[in-house]
Amino acid sequence: EKDYVFDFVTPYPDFDIAALNDYAHSKGIKLMMHHETSSSVDNYDRHMDAAYNLMNHYGYDAVKSGYVGNIIPKGEHHYSQKQVKHYLDAVKKAADKHIMVNAHEAVRPTGLCRTYPNLIGNESAMGQEFADMSPQHCTILPFTRLKGGPMDFTPGIFRMKITDFAPGGQGRQKRATIPNQLALYLTMYSPLQMAADMPGHYQKHMDAFQFIKDVPVDWSKSVYLDAEPGEFIVVARKDKGSDAWYVGGVTDENVRDYTLDYNFLPLGKTYEATIYADAPDGDGFDNPEVYTITTKTVDSTSKDKIHMARGGGFAISIKPVE
Repeated sequence: EKDYVFDFVTPYPDFDIAALNDYAHSKGIKLMMHHETSSSVDNYDRHMDAAYNLMNHYGYDAVKSGYVGNIIPKGEHHYSQKQVKHYLDAVKKAADKHIMVNAHEAVRPTGLCRTYPNLIGNESAMGQEFADMSPQHCTILPFTRLKGGPMDFTPGIFRMKITDFAPGGQGRQKRATIPNQLALYLTMYSPLQMAADMPGHYQKHMDAFQFIKDVPVDWSKSVYLDAEPGEFIVVARKDKGSDAWYVGGVTDENVRDYTLDYNFLPLGKTYEATIYADAPDGDGFDNPEVYTITTKTVDSTSKDKIHMARGGGFAISIKPVE
């Protein structure tokens, strides 16, 4: 509720921006800037040019902006005319500076990324920071929110019971399975993806984490194989940079045994499919962190029956056999 919180160019004393960027770039890694405005929009407008110039100076080419809280000045709102213009101005200025924008809490996109492709993603809907969302939610968003542009849904949660920061360690239970979380990299399109959990949680399941390491972020072809909004969705996508395919499917609060037809694959080619699926005793409510990983040879005539638990799903990497 304050007009001035940050100037977006002054790091905390223990953050050596030059040294950190030099080290990251020496490893072939680019860092991403975070501009949390605390919804003090006029303050961000005052500092935006300097903030983007600082990013250019240190080699940041992507910014995650945030608008948490009530919009300041008072009387304005996230969807007010002034605020919508601000979001557009931020994207335009970023385009001039060759900076990609991933805006959180911003107005729901309506295809703006076709005009300004540097708007690489938005949140703009209930994302996974809300741990107690219904599994049904993930079967609806592809037909509503995602029609307007890519969504930063922050997929890849592996520990479903959130106790780390809860009073008394009780925490909350996320209603999803690990294969469900892997499938979100396919069903929730964004060319900017992340691994949203803590490193220690991934270390316990490095065999499943392999899918996150493998899955691309952009595609040359997408095939929506089957869906019923509010119940389930299954999507196949072809990697933009290779002949590999990936499939993801998620379900709602109901157990589902799904028959996958590989007829989207090119005729006459053979592939190795690695299938990450819910275990027979898996359950997105009571037993979320068990799964099976199987590898098999498939082609366009193959079919598989895959089990999806409550709040579950499956993910498949399909790579051509040389």
